[in-house]
Amino acid sequence: MVASRYLPPLFSVAPMMEWTDNHYRTFARLISKHAWLYTEMLAAETIVYQKGNLDRFLAYSPEQHPIVLQIGGSNLENLAKATELATPYHYDEINFNCGCPSPKVAGHGCFGVRLMLDPKFVGEAMSVIAANTNVPVSVKCRIGVDDHDSYNELCDFIYKVSSLSPTRHFIIHSRKALLNGISPADNRRIPPLKYEYYYALLRDFPDLKFTINGGINSVVEVNAALREGAHGVMVGRAAYQYPWQTLGHVDTAIYGAPSSGLTRREILKRYEEYGDSVLGRNGNNRPNVREVARPLLNLFYSEPGNSLWKRKADYAFQHCTTMKSFFEETLVAIPDSVLDSPIAGVPSGREDLFANVHDLLPSPYHAREEEALYA
Repeated sequence: MVASRYLPPLFSVAPMMEWTDNHYRTFARLISKHAWLYTEMLAAETIVYQKGNLDRFLAYSPEQHPIVLQIGGSNLENLAKATELATPYHYDEINFNCGCPSPKVAGHGCFGVRLMLDPKFVGEAMSVIAANTNVPVSVKCRIGVDDHDSYNELCDFIYKVSSLSPTRHFIIHSRKALLNGISPADNRRIPPLKYEYYYALLRDFPDLKFTINGGINSVVEVNAALREGAHGVMVGRAAYQYPWQTLGHVDTAIYGAPSSGLTRREILKRYEEYGDSVLGRNGNNRPNVREVARPLLNLFYSEPGNSLWKRKADYAFQHCTTMKSFFEETLVAIPDSVLDSPIAGVPSGREDLFANVHDLLPSPYHAREEEALYA
């Protein structure tokens, strides 16, 4: 499940399109040394067709370890080639996307969460991916799709994929997906969370590892899931929208490490060095200051000066050409007491988020082996 030289993925940051790019991951790693980071989903075709420009899509700094590459696709040959091309970049795990409900992916693209309806193909895909890498492989999926949302159907999917491939790690988004044209945002909100499905998988597949995802928004809730037996917890938007309040507590509250004592001023100074080293690297002034600074805009969420900082940032984007000048112009909005204070306290969260979840578990799954594998 994990690269042995790193602590286990008790906490990981979800792959999020247009959010968990190189800039965000660099910033996140400055705050947390132990959180597992995921790339944005990369289509296998993108990797294959851009093989002369792979650094733009696959390169990252060594400090980002432990890091997982998430790929998507529905063509076995391209999945094999993409994995082979990614191998020299030394990701710590390769994850296959079977959970994205976006119409561009699950609809026109015919991959993402739609692949949950074809577990035999997913098993073949995972075998192909595993054959072309020397690191562990995993699947990220939902608990169901449309009317295919029973616990037994989820178990059939897990059973088939794990029986037909070396996959031993599944990240379970504890909502089903609706492919009736609703937006990805609504697919994160409308289908109800069924954490009991996740915990039942721990019972019914004791030889596999499962990470829980969906509706978990603070380290308090992460620890609540872990106390109930979760192998690992994946957090999405909270890690992006509230990075200091979320990532700032991961190493101490989840991994038990001593506090680094780092302040936001020190983190931004280190990020300034990174940012100025990558500005314009891709040509045509890309990335620019706006793109490099974007992951930082929630660093002062709920703090004095936050609104003024964002207004100053918006103005600075129009003319600043270095991260140094951007910070000089904008950080005057933030009080020194905020900039120079290390993370403190523990943010609020629902201690009882998983209360009584074990009382809600569905009946145990019994695989009908031949039918389950070849249906």
